[in-house]
Amino acid sequence: MANHYQQVSITVNDQETREILIALLADAGYEGFVENRQHVLAYITVGDFSKTDLETLLSPFGLTFELETIQERNWNAEWEAGFQPVQVGSFCSIRADFHPAAEGVRFDLVITPKMSFGTGHHATTWQMVAAMERLDFTGKTVLDFGTGTGILAILAEKLGASTVYALDNDTWSIENTQENMQRNQTQRVAVQLAADLDAYPEVDIILANINKHVILRELPAMVAHCKTGGMLVISGLLQSDEADLKTAIENLPLTLINKTNKDSWLCWQLQRT
Repeated sequence: MANHYQQVSITVNDQETREILIALLADAGYEGFVENRQHVLAYITVGDFSKTDLETLLSPFGLTFELETIQERNWNAEWEAGFQPVQVGSFCSIRADFHPAAEGVRFDLVITPKMSFGTGHHATTWQMVAAMERLDFTGKTVLDFGTGTGILAILAEKLGASTVYALDNDTWSIENTQENMQRNQTQRVAVQLAADLDAYPEVDIILANINKHVILRELPAMVAHCKTGGMLVISGLLQSDEADLKTAIENLPLTLINKTNKDSWLCWQLQRT
């Protein structure tokens, strides 16, 4: 029997508010999102839905919503219809296989379009890729913590990394990363199911495009697994989280090298001292 889902239709026109809202809803357990001109449609199983929690989440935005119970649908097909490529200047394009090949870029990377790539992906992925362009990966060991689709790990190999560890605690992400490795003909990415860094050696560069809670919880472990002089590049936090991030790094051997923000999302490059 198909699962029944609660469809939440939220009226919101501002793109920045949409990005923040989708991130918060994803953290709250919503599984799928579809955007149209005036609304964000968010989906969660009926058993996991709480109207009180939704009202609390939306209250600071002053947004209204409508509810409808529906049967399970093909989330990937819904999301795929609205997926757009990410392009960082002439450096790199990240696109799905149904998009035409990008011209005039150094790296044209192809991912299998899956919905979990989605939340804030233009802003966070764009900034992570832009930060990677500024780093020297030649012969370096790299750890991509929370690899998702594996796109950052794949790019790290293309940039010359000698070994790349791509970690995620979700079996679907591991399978998807393996698919994308084949699509992009990578050879030096080791994809592994893991929720922490305990089993891994020190590396030269750590990439972490994940959510605030995981970054703040795992930041000491990331520092412990980064060689002295190595780099951490982190994103997935909102601009409103900056104070929490500053507090988290206060007593750690880290120096802020560069920071950017795009559409209310942060990206920090930190050096292990």
